[in-house]
Amino acid sequence: MTYETITFDLTDRVATLAIDRPARMNALTPRVFAELTAAIDAALEQGARAIVLTGTGGAFCSGADLVGDGGAPMPRDLGESLDTSYNPFVRKVAALDVPFLTAINGPAVGAGLGLALLGDISVMARSAYVLLAFVNIGLVPDAGATWLVAKAAGRTKALEMALLGERVSAEEALAAGLVTRVVDDEQVLGQTQQLAAKLAAGPSVAIGMIRKQVAAALSLDLDQSLAVERENQTRAGHTRDFAEAVRAFGEKRKPVFEGR
Repeated sequence: MTYETITFDLTDRVATLAIDRPARMNALTPRVFAELTAAIDAALEQGARAIVLTGTGGAFCSGADLVGDGGAPMPRDLGESLDTSYNPFVRKVAALDVPFLTAINGPAVGAGLGLALLGDISVMARSAYVLLAFVNIGLVPDAGATWLVAKAAGRTKALEMALLGERVSAEEALAAGLVTRVVDDEQVLGQTQQLAAKLAAGPSVAIGMIRKQVAAALSLDLDQSLAVERENQTRAGHTRDFAEAVRAFGEKRKPVFEGR
């Protein structure tokens, strides 16, 4: 498939997707979401066991393109654009059975912050910043940003970011629990891909269940979480990867996981 707004690479079972609209600071349009969705499907069909999302040029993503595709105006009902583009993509990423990582190579603003925080692991460039900019243009956070920031950093930080609409530096984002790591700018993509490669070589079934199990735990009580763990452990215990791990332990070697 030929992409117009993103780039796609699949190497060693790691798919790297980059929003490729540098002249617009990788702003989001319906076409971007359609191509990201298609690229994820293609990656999974071709055997990807980890996915990395980043941006080209100096930005990760500046949020919604206020001009739109081809200069077309934004829809009158912004909620409809969430229904057709933003929310389906966020739900698709949340439902993945493979790990999803973000390489935040530059500013992540508005809905771009939502995409950045979707990462199971997020690596942020030292010079980058995040910004819940919605209040500055009279809108409210979307693309899951309200939930993602509040769950990661708590009510107080979420309200500060959403109400004041001020930049949060990489170090501040790390301290608030918004991102996993902060590295030098030139290392951000490489380190993210290394982490993705490690996960891609791991027990994929268990990894897929872990990411959903943690998400579920954010809204479950202890007994409900214990029930989820029990169900998932039954499934994990019947995988080939667990059997391989047991053999490898007995043979005093590292396991070689097939992702089954």
